[in-house]
Amino acid sequence: MDKFDKIDNRIIDILYKDASISVPKLSRAIQSNAPLVYSRIRRLLKLGYINKYTIEVNEELLGYSVLAITGINVDPNFRQDIIKELLAKELVRRVTEVTGRFDILIEFRFKSINELHDFISAHISRIEGIQYTETFIGMKKRARDPIFSI
Repeated sequence: MDKFDKIDNRIIDILYKDASISVPKLSRAIQSNAPLVYSRIRRLLKLGYINKYTIEVNEELLGYSVLAITGINVDPNFRQDIIKELLAKELVRRVTEVTGRFDILIEFRFKSINELHDFISAHISRIEGIQYTETFIGMKKRARDPIFSI
C-alpha cells in the first residue's frame, strides 16, 4: 500500500510537532493500534515522506543570537561549486536556490555582528563565482508549525 491517506497524514502531523512521542502514545492519539502505527511509520520512512527524526535547538540559548540571511548572485558556471562550498562551512545553516532578485539565499547563526562581518568578509566574499552579496539581519523570528492535510 503506497497510497498516502488520512492516517499517514495524522501520523506526520503529530510526529512533526513531537518526534519523541512513543508509538503507544501516538496510537492512542490517532485511535489506532500500535502495530499498525509502527508499520505506517516504517512505510512513511521507506517511501521518503519522513526523512529523519530531529530536534529543534534554541540556538539563542547557546549564544548564537544573530540570525543572518545573505542573498547572493552567482556566475551560473560556478553555481554547483558555490553551493558545495557553502554547505561545507560550519556556520551555514541552510542554502536555498531561489527565483527573483538573488540566485541563492544562505541562512547563518552567529554569536555577534563582528563574527558575522568576519565570516562574510573572510569566507563568503572570497568564493569564486560569487558576484554580489547582500546580508539581512533577523530582528525577530516568528514561526508556526505547518498543517499537513490531504
